[in-house]
Amino acid sequence: MRILGAGGTIAMTGESAQPALDAEALVAAIPLLGDRDGLDARTVVNVPSAHLTLADALLICREARDAARRGVGVVVTHGTDALEETAMLCDVVHDAEAPIVFTGAIRPASAPGADGPANLLDAVSVAASEEAAGMGVLVVFGGEIHHARCARKTDTTSLTAFSSPQTGPLGRVTEGHPTFWSKLPRNPPLDPPDLDRRVLVVPTGAGDDGTLARAALSTEPDGVVIGTLGAGHLAVELLELWGEAAERIPVVAYCRPERGVVLTGTYGYAGSERDLRGTNIIPAGFLSPQAARMKLLACVASGLSIDEVRWAFRQDDG
Repeated sequence: MRILGAGGTIAMTGESAQPALDAEALVAAIPLLGDRDGLDARTVVNVPSAHLTLADALLICREARDAARRGVGVVVTHGTDALEETAMLCDVVHDAEAPIVFTGAIRPASAPGADGPANLLDAVSVAASEEAAGMGVLVVFGGEIHHARCARKTDTTSLTAFSSPQTGPLGRVTEGHPTFWSKLPRNPPLDPPDLDRRVLVVPTGAGDDGTLARAALSTEPDGVVIGTLGAGHLAVELLELWGEAAERIPVVAYCRPERGVVLTGTYGYAGSERDLRGTNIIPAGFLSPQAARMKLLACVASGLSIDEVRWAFRQDDG
């Protein structure tokens, strides 16, 4: 078993929480972890997750993947602000059977009722379980088990800060024993050499006149993740703008509601999902905008063509 520390609230102490604990200190604070043979802890970075660079995220994911390739279950302790993004990226690059589990904390380690120790114990139990093998990357938080592709931070202060709006949790951890109710198919992995690309997330709203979209495109990004209303709907002029851009760069579209996907043919008015799917725009399926961005970053950094990006995202657009 390997525990990789990547900072965040779980590693912070003090009245005004600041990074303080490395991975070894996190393990040493939990006597029950001392009984596990072969457990080692290593700190990759120790910063608030809002400070992580894309290079940091890729380093964390590679270290976790490389350990998993040796048949070792891995737990990554991570700040909750950007945990879902690093976990999603890790699921994209993970190509082994051993599980990788992300966890963190809402309360600093020195706070009354700190939740980090319980979350870390639960994550270790999941990473060590035979049932988790082959499931890709998981997020364990507040006693719940989520898949990295579905997990979102949906509450800033709750001890069950993460949820999976589209699928619900895959299972729970009770008295140190994980129970799984469902399983997600894994995606073929990618191995980007770096993440030195620019992929922007551009939302939309009522009355959008395309100002933000034109400003984003003027920076010549390598890819764009765009928001749509309802089940894949845009103002006609906006759809035309993004449709033209999608001939040059990969443009991935997500739905603003937390649950649901881009429809195929319920509506037929101009700018509806029927028109969107008639362009080269790629539906993101059930992925959140932040998850879609990490996947698209990995795709373009891996040199995938627009058609290959479409194939990669089609697996989440069932």
